[in-house]
Amino acid sequence: MDLPDFGLALAYWLHIVATVTWIGGLMAMAVLVIPAARRALQPGDYAVLLGRLQEGLQRIGWLSLAVLVATGMFQMSAHPAYGGFLAVSNPWAVAILIKHIVIGVMVLAGAYLTWGIMPSLRRLALLRAAGQIPDAAKDLALRKRESQVLTINLVLSIVVLLLTAIARAA
Repeated sequence: MDLPDFGLALAYWLHIVATVTWIGGLMAMAVLVIPAARRALQPGDYAVLLGRLQEGLQRIGWLSLAVLVATGMFQMSAHPAYGGFLAVSNPWAVAILIKHIVIGVMVLAGAYLTWGIMPSLRRLALLRAAGQIPDAAKDLALRKRESQVLTINLVLSIVVLLLTAIARAA
């Protein structure tokens, strides 16, 4: 069954918008927002900012992921090289399979960051704002872990874009 051109164009456009939103959000957080907030804000303000960012990013990030999945399935089924679920019989299918595995790792890392690391950092910032001194080693370890996970996700997002380009060229 041939898909209407406007439907495929809409799927491509939505996919690009969701990709830019997701990866742009990761990039902005890792490179700009979190480092600047740590340097510029008092602990209480930093805790409030982290809480609000977490709420907003969860909604935007998971919405972007849902759009990516829906539009990606639509695009995949319309691609001439698509041979069916887990049919890896050509370079396009290999690139797409590896891309989806990398995205799965990104989702797991994002979930760990969103529901594991960020709430712990926020709790430590709230303790600091209340005048309590949190364990410095734990604080440093969490910040280091946050930086590592953000860096890993940024590198993986670049790999996803590379795999997309490889699939597109195949």
